[in-house]
Amino acid sequence: MLTAPPGEEVTPPSDRKPLSPLIVGAIGVVFGDIGTSPLYTLRECFTGAHGLPLTEENVYGILSVVFWAITIIVTLKYVTLIMRADNHGEGGIMALTALVSRGLSDPRARWWLVGLGIFGAAMFYGDGMITPAISVLSAVEGLDVMAPALKPFVIPVTLAVLIGLFSIQRHGTASVGVLFGPVVCVWFAVLALLGAMQIAHDPAVLAALNPAYAFGFLTGNPLAAFLALGAVVLAVTGTEALYADMGHFGAIPIRRAWLFFVLPALVLNYFGQGALIIHDPAAIKNPFYLLAPSWALLPLVVLATCATVIASQAVISGAFSLTRQAIQMGYCPRLTITHTSDRQIGQIYIPFINWTLMGAVMLLVVGFQSSSNLAAAYGIAVTMALTIDSLLIYVVLTRLWHWNRLGALAIVIPLLVIDLLFLSSNALKIPQGGWFPIAMGIVVFTLLTTWKRGRAILMDRLAQETMPLDLFISSIAASPPLRVPGTAVFLTSTEGRVPHALLHNLKHNKVLHERVVLLTLKTRDIPVVPLAKRLRMVELDCNFRQIEAFYGFMEDQDIPALLEECGRCGVPFDMMDTSFFASRETLIASVAPGMAIWREKLFVSMSKNATKATEYFKIPTNRVVELGTQVEL
Repeated sequence: MLTAPPGEEVTPPSDRKPLSPLIVGAIGVVFGDIGTSPLYTLRECFTGAHGLPLTEENVYGILSVVFWAITIIVTLKYVTLIMRADNHGEGGIMALTALVSRGLSDPRARWWLVGLGIFGAAMFYGDGMITPAISVLSAVEGLDVMAPALKPFVIPVTLAVLIGLFSIQRHGTASVGVLFGPVVCVWFAVLALLGAMQIAHDPAVLAALNPAYAFGFLTGNPLAAFLALGAVVLAVTGTEALYADMGHFGAIPIRRAWLFFVLPALVLNYFGQGALIIHDPAAIKNPFYLLAPSWALLPLVVLATCATVIASQAVISGAFSLTRQAIQMGYCPRLTITHTSDRQIGQIYIPFINWTLMGAVMLLVVGFQSSSNLAAAYGIAVTMALTIDSLLIYVVLTRLWHWNRLGALAIVIPLLVIDLLFLSSNALKIPQGGWFPIAMGIVVFTLLTTWKRGRAILMDRLAQETMPLDLFISSIAASPPLRVPGTAVFLTSTEGRVPHALLHNLKHNKVLHERVVLLTLKTRDIPVVPLAKRLRMVELDCNFRQIEAFYGFMEDQDIPALLEECGRCGVPFDMMDTSFFASRETLIASVAPGMAIWREKLFVSMSKNATKATEYFKIPTNRVVELGTQVEL
């Protein structure tokens, strides 16, 4: 049987779902991070390392800059433009990187831009460590506002909430996920209400919607304004989530939720805080909580903590999803992945990532002690991601959408200038904590690229030590070995070459199975491959069969399920009569051309700690035969 390999056509859309549940779900998952920014953004503009003098003129200027930053970066750049750059319905930095790779024919340009995308993905992990720490800590700091005597309990309570958050990950979020949307809807409604109540006392503050205030602020004192941008950018943290979660909810629900609910609530709250600190400068200590009457502080602390936990949950789930995509695309070693829902494929749990994130988040809370200190570390990762997205979207505009270059530059250059201003302002915060996400990003980038390069070198070494498949089958036909009953499936990633496990089995056992299947699993640069395009099977001589299985980067590679699919295509497999053969390479770092010796040693260490292929592909352990081989890198 021969079926065509999967093409590039877009899979047909699924049945339309009602918009209302999707909008509520999007509010709960997508906007948690940006929705908790009012807890600390305005305060940091006036009390941070480069805080502004608290004058009415500066408050109006900052409010105007915050409003127009949100409008330009979130509404125009992401909601209007970048969310159109979907990879078969999926968004996010990895999906955008796959699009860019597809749109470039120059190998050198592709190498640089794909590397840039991978670095952006690596920075997400640094962001994923800071978000739970600063969000939960800023919420719990409401205890200090409510009763200063409770200040010593802020750190312990924060740590307890975070431990609980990471501990429930293994149970999945499906059971509590239904509460996310309603709780965050209440959160945004409270943001809007608190802000509107304060604005009602001083509606003149709404004049700051006029961009002239932002322009006057930025040009009136350029140095102070430039320094303040490092705090203003906190208002747009979480913007990447709008794009990354597009595949879960669709672009339309996210756009409507943003334009008609989330954006108005945020603007009302920021302007309400501005009106408050103009009339009561002492409120700058914590303007968010001081918007509320004293009797509402405790419920507000509880609601804020719930909202920040939900925001943190979205980032943690995003780290799990990004890791699975990196594994499928060959940038990360195989890790144990547990599915926590039998209905939603996106509900996964990766123990190694979970506990690594938890350890880093706990260290951040203990090390930085307050959300103000953490604010210095927060923002550099965000602004780098914003800048990288602007560069990559230019390639999509010109290479995939075939826009005129001048038209594309007219859009991208202003966006890039804004991103670079925010990035350079945040660069000044590197000594105060901005070094942390950069260091994490460099570490993760090194790991991802080392694994990708190491696997390429390993495949090259293995290919050199084996023989072409057609030549091997010809020799089998000329001098047939003993054939034994049953089916042997050999896992191989070197198409057209004989797997090492097959050569070793024939060399040591002097036999071949009655049916021999060479199975290669390939990952496409699309999220999901339709079942109709999953398989390509070719009959070879001497009862050999070559099977290629194609998966999207959002899919799990399950070999027993794959063989069931083969049966439905007319090639049945009896699992009790099938043996799986896999090579187990022992890697040795060497001075041969390839990678630096330290990277080779790193690759060897990563390889040793990777989940076994048979376990990752869900092959029954009692049907597996592993044959070892030694390879010098």
